Amino acid sequence: MDQHSMNRQGQAHRVMARWALIAALFTVVVVMLGAWTRLVDAGLGCPDWPGCYGFLTVPQSESSIATANARFPESPVDASKGWPEMIHRYAAGTLGLIVFGLAGYAVRRRREGVPVKLPLFIAGFIVLQGLFGMWTVTLQLWPKVVALHLLGGFTTLSLLTLLTLRLRGRHRPLPPDRESALARLRPWLYGGLALVILQIALGAWTAANYAAVACPDLPTCQGQWWPENMDFRHGFDLLQTIGPNYLGGQLTADGRVAIHVSHRLGAIIVLVYFSALLLALWRQVRHTPLQSMVLLTAAALVVQIVLGLANVAFHIPLSVAVAHNAMGAGLLLTVIHMLWRVHGTARQPVAEPDKTTTNHHEVPA
Repeated sequence: MDQHSMNRQGQAHRVMARWALIAALFTVVVVMLGAWTRLVDAGLGCPDWPGCYGFLTVPQSESSIATANARFPESPVDASKGWPEMIHRYAAGTLGLIVFGLAGYAVRRRREGVPVKLPLFIAGFIVLQGLFGMWTVTLQLWPKVVALHLLGGFTTLSLLTLLTLRLRGRHRPLPPDRESALARLRPWLYGGLALVILQIALGAWTAANYAAVACPDLPTCQGQWWPENMDFRHGFDLLQTIGPNYLGGQLTADGRVAIHVSHRLGAIIVLVYFSALLLALWRQVRHTPLQSMVLLTAAALVVQIVLGLANVAFHIPLSVAVAHNAMGAGLLLTVIHMLWRVHGTARQPVAEPDKTTTNHHEVPA
């Protein structure tokens, strides 16, 4: 490859990496806006999709409101509910345009060595996520769809983060003995990633079924360490009937308590598991480039636990609840980033580039 081609390849990687990072950061905003919309009970603030009462924005004038109420007499216009929903939709639509732009850029620059399959997959996933957004409204907040839509947001964020890491492609090598030790810990890191994903899924199910307030006290739940009459079968019924309006939830109190307690137990398991895993990792990566990732993951874990406790102690304040969702994404990303770094150190050291070359050498994928 001549010098001109190498420079063009490096430029393509840098441009795409910059936009992939922008898309990932914007996904965090969309996830937080989705949490805000759900927490202010605005998930059905607009009873139709993709517009709002047939308009591009929330009806404001008297004539528009009268028209909207005539179209949807069972759902009178409430601008305080409609605007959170539409702001979330505008943000999600903007994210979709960025992702499609990334996919188009990848296709156009495929001869320059940028990844192609992953951006195209993310673009396809965004379409699926949009459908889940539509079904969230048309199926009136059916918990299964709401939970899958929430998980889809975290999945989109994870995929965009992986794309960013691939495009950046920089790893500083570790001593051989440290690399072999990290290789032995790698399966435990994957186990930790699985636990975080399961805990996020539990959080999504808790939110979808309005179970966050089922246990208003700490460390007990309704004054009991193991509440009587918890109904796990009802709480985790994945075949709930399609049709009722699920705003506010349809589960019994016993079912919601079962969900909430399960989420608490999941948090304890994640805390214990990662405390041991991060300690083991720290012993291997201390005074190496990876020590910052261990510290960052530990900080994200501690902050997330504190936010979860604050949610209960202060009865789900809006700012804390939104931050809890955002930090769940942060914890997931730190684990993914650490796994990426561990795999990168175990592959092959990448030489530092000089001023005229690039170290971006990913094959199209």
